[in-house]
Amino acid sequence: MSVTSAFVLFAVIWFLTFLIVIPFKIKTQGDMGVVLKGTQAGAPEVHDLRKKAIITTGVSLILWLLITILIVSEIVTIEDIDLFGRMVEVNKQS
Repeated sequence: MSVTSAFVLFAVIWFLTFLIVIPFKIKTQGDMGVVLKGTQAGAPEVHDLRKKAIITTGVSLILWLLITILIVSEIVTIEDIDLFGRMVEVNKQS
């Protein structure tokens, strides 16, 4: 796995994890009882994005390490994912 592939894998895992973590423990304006004029009651009042980004980074790092180990050690290869047998062997000698 190249450095670029590893970085892209980490970025994808980080953003997917972040989108999952964002709604946790959010407090809306309706929950706080202070709805500003022109906003919806569901608008966030307290969101703690810095804390969520730190949590996301930790979880993503663990997931990235596990997936990277699976890929680099070739426990899981692209041939394992080829469910329909469409991959052709390039170096096949007859």
